Amino acid sequence: MGNNAENMDEEMTVELELEDGTMVNCAIVTILTVEAKDYIVLLPLNEDGTNEDGEVWFYRYSENPQDPNEEPELDYIDDDDEYEKVADAFDEYLDNCEFDEIIDED
Repeated sequence: MGNNAENMDEEMTVELELEDGTMVNCAIVTILTVEAKDYIVLLPLNEDGTNEDGEVWFYRYSENPQDPNEEPELDYIDDDDEYEKVADAFDEYLDNCEFDEIIDED
């Protein structure tokens, strides 16, 4: 079976292809629901798996309800108002949990 319980502790990551074709590995911070739509919050990681600037990326997130095994789709948010709402929801999320645990301050 492909499901290995030992790996469950590892941070969930996703590979994202940017518009120029480069692949970026991102840690999945959380999935937020804003106005009945799902959005995924990603923390882009560099080669050694860390993030220096704490910048996060927001994408629309949609799963195929007919096929849970299908890769979820991530869509770029091109609407500023929509982006702001997601950013606000994320700020709220951060207020409710300590973000410092994710980013090491060393």
